[in-house]
Order: sequence, then C-alpha cells, then structure tokens
Amino acid sequence: FITGVSPVTMDDVTSGFNIGSNLSLSPALNEMVGFTREEVLEMLEYYRKEGVFLQDVEETLALFDEWYNGYKFSNDQKSTIYNTDMVVYYMRDCIQIGQPPHELLDQNIRIDYGKLRHLLLVSRKLNGNFDQLKQIIETGQTVSVIRPSFPLEKIQVPENFLSLLYFFGLLTIDQPWRNQYQLRIPNESIKHLMYGYLRDAYWDVETFRIDIHRLEILVSDMGWAGEWEGFFDTLAQAVKQQTRVRDYMQGEKVLQGFLLAYLHVCDVFHVTSEAELNKGFADLLLEPFVMKYPDMGYGYLIELKYFKRDELTEAKLKTTIEQARTQLRQYLTDERLRKYSPHIRFIGLVLVYHGWELVYRGAVSNAS
Repeated sequence: FITGVSPVTMDDVTSGFNIGSNLSLSPALNEMVGFTREEVLEMLEYYRKEGVFLQDVEETLALFDEWYNGYKFSNDQKSTIYNTDMVVYYMRDCIQIGQPPHELLDQNIRIDYGKLRHLLLVSRKLNGNFDQLKQIIETGQTVSVIRPSFPLEKIQVPENFLSLLYFFGLLTIDQPWRNQYQLRIPNESIKHLMYGYLRDAYWDVETFRIDIHRLEILVSDMGWAGEWEGFFDTLAQAVKQQTRVRDYMQGEKVLQGFLLAYLHVCDVFHVTSEAELNKGFADLLLEPFVMKYPDMGYGYLIELKYFKRDELTEAKLKTTIEQARTQLRQYLTDERLRKYSPHIRFIGLVLVYHGWELVYRGAVSNAS
C-alpha cells in the first residue's frame, strides 16, 4: 500500500509496477486521510472541556472551514474533509503554548516553488503551464479530466499538469462537469500558496520585481491605519517602471488577478472576488482578519474599472468614476459588513486603470 507518491513518480521510476490499483479516486476512501466535520467538532469540544485555550468553538470551526477544509477526492461523495496536518498543527500550539499558531499555514504542507519552477518555465520564459496556473488563480477553478498516470516528459499537456496540481493537493474536486471534473482551489491556505507561486514566477523571469517586505508593511497600514494610498501607488509605480509586466496586464480580470497576488503578500485580509453585497457584486472585498488580529480597524471594498489603451476619454472617466462611487455606496450598507461595526470601518475604493496605468484612485464612505 503506497501513499504520497505522485503518478509521475510511479510512471517514471517503477516501470515494472504494472499490477497495482490506483485508489486515489475511490469513493470508499474519500475520508481516509482527512478529518470529517464531525471529527473536528468532537476534537474542539473535547479540548475545550479539558481547559485547552480555544477561541469560541464555532469561530474556530469557521476558521478551519476557511483555511483547512474543502478537499474532496471522489465525484461520488458530497462531503468535504479537513487537512489533518493543518488541523493538528493548529491544535498542537493551542495545547502546548496556550494560543493559536501565529502562522495559519504549516510549513510542512508548503510545496516549495522550486518543485514547480521547471514546470512553469522554459528557457527562462513563462510557458503554458504558468498561463494555466494564472487562470486558475484568477477564477478559483478549472475543468479537466484527472489522469491517473502520466510520464514527466508529457507534463506540458494541459490535463497532465492539472492532474499533477490535483495530486499535489493544490486543486480538489468540486463537481462533475460533463465527462470531466470541475476542479477548484480548496481553501485559503492553498490560495495563499498559489498567489506566492505567481509572485515567485514573475520574479524568477524578471517580469516583475518589487520589494515584498515593503508591500507587507503597506498592507498592514491599510488594515491598522486606514492608509491605503501607499500600497496602490507603490504597485502602480513599479508597474510603470518595469515594462515586461505590462504584457500580462491586458483586461480587467487579468489586472484583478495581479492585484490579488500582491494583496495576498500577508494574511491581514480575507480577499474575495465578486463578493455579493446588497444585490450587487463588488470586484474585491477585503475583510479584516479580526479573529487573528482583533485590533484591526479597517476593511475595504474595491471597484476596479479598466479601459484599453485607445478607449479612455475625459467624459468616460468622469462617468465611470461616478458609477463606481454609486455602486460602492450601495455595497457599503450590506448587512455582511455591519457585523463588524462599530469596531471596523469599511472604506470603498475606486480604482481606474488605463491599460496598465492607474489613472484614478479615490475613496468612498457611506455618507459621501
């Protein structure tokens, strides 16, 4: 019985191994290597009664749902499972040092970028696999068959690369789609990993290089001081100076994915694309991670507007800004945001891009 071996390794190294059965997609084994919701809840209740420090059980379970849950290994199963390593990692710190871990992502589950580098780059250039990874990050999902076995020399075939991401745990089954699978990013932990791969790849091929430490400080300024201008101005100035990255910033969705990659340099905010708020959809919702950082004071709603290089006029810009401000005022009254009051103030931001250039940025409040 073999676990932890990718189909690539089995196919390339164990060429004589031709009588095995691949059980990875067996419905009967869907819950074999993960915790069910009932098991996690039983664990939390047990340790709470034992006097182990835990935040409210329901709040902790909600945190686990967001960061550690979401895996499904069979199309025939409805329930998802929690990553055992990450749940035990969190509980271990609660038991041993009386508080949750500072970093929610256990180093043991990180798939180092170096293991993926040769799959994303050819001759120091980003290849089709990188484009696939970027598309998944931008949409949160993709569609593919899952190949149970494939040779390494054919990893450039799209369904082979997507299958490898599935076996790495970076994608999981969402639901059937015709004769294939709809695959998605399982949780916030993996989403943060994948945004890191995107940033590392841009850096690796010298497409875009920026001081990440500086950006982390600017993101924290957004959360604690309400100072949002520095982050977007710094990013815009870096894009202006580095011409190669502009080729990757064509279209609103691509631009949105780029912003998401750098808003995720730290875990200050839970960032949601197309968040449903008050009968509309905000382009980006930045909810403060108050469970981990209870002294934060600010969250954000962002309306992102994009014009191609030959489309923008002064009249269009003025109309677009006013439309975005109206949308934000509507979103800012949503009940989802009221639950944070009065401790958290949400600020609406209008960002207008002309191609890769940020031509307008402005703030909106409920009253404005």
